[in-house]
Amino acid sequence: MRLNLHLLRVFHSVAEEGSFSAAARRLHISQPAVSKAVSELERQLDVILLERAGGKAAPGLRLTESGAALNAHARAIFSLERAAVEELQRRSGLKQGELVIGASTTIASYWLPRYLRAYASRWPDIVLKVVVANTQSIVEDLFDCRMDIALVEGPVHMEGVVHQPWREERLVIVAPPGFMGADFRPAGRGPQATQVTKHDLADATWLVREAGSGTREVSLDRLSKVGVAVRRSTEIGSNEGIARAVASGLGVAMLPFAVVEDLLILGRVVELRLRGMAELSRPLYRLERRDRPPSPAVRAFLDVLTGPAL
Repeated sequence: MRLNLHLLRVFHSVAEEGSFSAAARRLHISQPAVSKAVSELERQLDVILLERAGGKAAPGLRLTESGAALNAHARAIFSLERAAVEELQRRSGLKQGELVIGASTTIASYWLPRYLRAYASRWPDIVLKVVVANTQSIVEDLFDCRMDIALVEGPVHMEGVVHQPWREERLVIVAPPGFMGADFRPAGRGPQATQVTKHDLADATWLVREAGSGTREVSLDRLSKVGVAVRRSTEIGSNEGIARAVASGLGVAMLPFAVVEDLLILGRVVELRLRGMAELSRPLYRLERRDRPPSPAVRAFLDVLTGPAL
């Protein structure tokens, strides 16, 4: 059986737009032509792909199980098609073109700038674009070929996207001064971290990132592995916001050391260390689309990322 890509494109447009009329506008063809194409695809594949949902007051379309499976493949096929066209349009060595990099918030703020500077100094004619979002959003955009490469803070679980460890990042548990007797201790005057117990941490209000954030996933995983059950939490949408909220006394948090280094030096927050627990860290990951060959611009960026530490 051979899949008719024209019919597949029409079906994919209907699935994405949610109606025959919207798909017709997107494809610049008539609505009857859209309906006919989907019917022909169903006939060729001998499966029902779409069902009409709702009544006269709220008509609509719903993907069947087979339709949802086919649309997932269609999404991958047409994402790669778009990437191939873009690659051919800008393929002229490294004298022109653009590189779109996805980065989760902490990496974009604290790690990526030095690599961008090194890249730009070597290939100044390449236009650099950085898309900043949480890990889940980055993975979806990478899969859809809306970016060329990505750097994120947590492991990913999406077929078609591969991840490679890039570097280790130190994590620290921070609290406002006075938490469980923890006070600012200037460098050279004793240990910098205050020792606490699991019960101390379990009783605290934890400040965490939103669902889909790599920092949130890693933090809750690390706490669970050492037997700390988070009973009360407040969700804040950025690591910097969490750090400032800790400094104001709202709660405690596990954050990258790079985010809170200045606050620790100023005594606005204090570091906590669970008795018997080794220093915390997490791997940062490099993501690529599994079946998309790297462009010259991506290969050059990989050379910068994997070269000597900056």
